[in-house]
Amino acid sequence: MEAWDRVLIARSSKRPTSLDYINNIFDDFIEMHGDRLYGDDKSIITGIAMLDGKPVTIIGEEKGSNTTQRLYRNFGMPNPEGYRKALRAMKQADKFNRPIITFIDTPGAYPGLEAEERGQGEAIARNLMEMSCLRVPIICVVIGEGSSGGALAIGVGNRVYMLENSIYSILSPEGFASILWKDASKAKEAASIMKLTAEDLKNLDVIDNIIKEPSEGIDNNPNIVFESLKKELIKDIENIEKLTEEEIIKQREDKFRKIGKYMVV
Repeated sequence: MEAWDRVLIARSSKRPTSLDYINNIFDDFIEMHGDRLYGDDKSIITGIAMLDGKPVTIIGEEKGSNTTQRLYRNFGMPNPEGYRKALRAMKQADKFNRPIITFIDTPGAYPGLEAEERGQGEAIARNLMEMSCLRVPIICVVIGEGSSGGALAIGVGNRVYMLENSIYSILSPEGFASILWKDASKAKEAASIMKLTAEDLKNLDVIDNIIKEPSEGIDNNPNIVFESLKKELIKDIENIEKLTEEEIIKQREDKFRKIGKYMVV
């Protein structure tokens, strides 16, 4: 399967959304609303739930699965208040010692004028800084399309998973092609060189684990994926919780420092 095929699958409206994972993996989910500053961004869902009898904090980017839902959820493109709502939930989790699980599925942060006026860049940057210092386990799961800072703003984790047919990249293939060749129609060619598939990113140590999908498509049998992911979450949270708070922070820091290659001159 070519990279562009993965892009199309990752964007499919038939794929389970964050709400599907929340409802099928966790128990007793209680949603939290608002950032206590501006409003409630419907493209990010936050709340508390039980995972195998253990309380956890959940943050998920939600696209919706039909036109009405996608309009309501702004097509999964968060505004600054969405990231601030997520940060509010994460700080509460840190205070009460709850592991954090994030579900990444966005074409990018909303690029509108109003979002920029309310501090889109600052909200993303603050999340990156604050997540790096949290004292609780953080596990991030790319379930569909993870693009740009809109994805990374809830993607700083001790462990990062990707579903087999998800993608994770600095921006969309269309945006990449527009910058590199001034031609968005070359998105397929761009996808082939962006290293955005789960297999590519596992080989580059950007992610830690690939969650396999059914060969007939995740939408035909999503319960297999839900069960597999649930087992991985339980196992990794148990392992990370064996570390001290200082070791949890250092593990997360070391993970991101080793990504990429650089030369000291």
